[in-house]
Amino acid sequence: MRGSDIVGTAFRNAFRARLRTSLTVLAIFIGAFTLSVTNGLGTGINQYIDDTVASVGVDDVMTVTKAGESEPADSGPAEFDPDQIEADGPPGTTAVALTDDDIDTIAGIDGVLDVEPVKDVAVDYVRYDGGDRYQIAVSQFVPGMEVELAAGEQVDLDAAEPELVLPEDYLEPLELGSAEDAPGQTVVLAVTDGTGARATTGATVVGVAEPGVISMSGAIPNEALTEALHDLQSAGAPESQSTRYGQASVWFDAGAGEEQTQALQDRLADAGYTAATLEEQLGTITSVIDAIVLVLNGFAVIALVAAGIGIVNTLFMAVQERTREVGLMKAMGLSNARVFSLFSIEAVVIGLAGSALGVLAAIGVGQLVGGVSGDLLADLPGLTLLAFEPATVAGVVLGVMGIAFLAGTLPALRASRQDPISSLRYE
Repeated sequence: MRGSDIVGTAFRNAFRARLRTSLTVLAIFIGAFTLSVTNGLGTGINQYIDDTVASVGVDDVMTVTKAGESEPADSGPAEFDPDQIEADGPPGTTAVALTDDDIDTIAGIDGVLDVEPVKDVAVDYVRYDGGDRYQIAVSQFVPGMEVELAAGEQVDLDAAEPELVLPEDYLEPLELGSAEDAPGQTVVLAVTDGTGARATTGATVVGVAEPGVISMSGAIPNEALTEALHDLQSAGAPESQSTRYGQASVWFDAGAGEEQTQALQDRLADAGYTAATLEEQLGTITSVIDAIVLVLNGFAVIALVAAGIGIVNTLFMAVQERTREVGLMKAMGLSNARVFSLFSIEAVVIGLAGSALGVLAAIGVGQLVGGVSGDLLADLPGLTLLAFEPATVAGVVLGVMGIAFLAGTLPALRASRQDPISSLRYE
């Protein structure tokens, strides 16, 4: 019997007992479907994060902070430290403020091309044309950064007049009209100065940012607006308060490679600072997603193990039912290896059928979810919730087929070792 004959016979024999085989295929289908969906979820979200990092266009800037020592939660009240300021994070999170001396120290570290302190600005509200006031935050914007825009253009950092890119979800509350209507309009931002009084300044809206991982954090100001808000906020405050910064932006040579980047981060750490690139900051999100996908994949593997047991049971019964047939084939000269191949290929065929159906169903669900979730994910344009890469899909199918092959090994060995004389006498 030639190899092609063995494959053809295995395909036909795999579905002799249709009900039994169909139930086994169903078990494999569930495992392959779950595995494909969870991998698709992780791929879709990670692709969105990668695209966001690429679209921002800043891969040569680190965010540098000087973290304070954290106190254990049960250690009681922490001693007051005048150098500590509130930092982004959970309520009560603090960091040690950077001073002008720190900025000079960072600038002198080998590998730092440039350093710019980020001035801390707390905006009270934004309003348009005397309308209602709404809380808003302003985000850091560095040269080279680009925000996904629904309309308008990026802020000009060198412009003499205050400019900002406004998040799209502020258009309706502020009654600015559509995204195309907003550019060119002037909004008013308010801050509280050092005496407790409220001061305001105007800024021209030059662009409207689409919601996303980066732009959803607040409005994007240019340098002139940041300076104006910081000066208003510092009015009446002690001079020492106006020269304290929560963080600094450090430019480095991204083309030098990951090893040099890590070496620079190590030198900053030795000097008492913590540095993170934008990719590393967003990588936290990726790590969480990967952990969730790993847990969900565990459930899919459990389903596949159960399906493997089903394959063992199916083929053991097939071997028993076809004992005389196996004996006849061996009596006619079919070798043990050929008999083993015949039943092993049957197992692989069952695995192929279940995995292929599971993957196709997952892709179909992905298309359905993509169409239905358009409104739900409107705040994250460009996000494909379930994305399927050819390599991942092929990996799932081949992996399941490998599990099926291993599951079919024991029944195939049993069939190959049968004595032809005893098999022919089997009733």
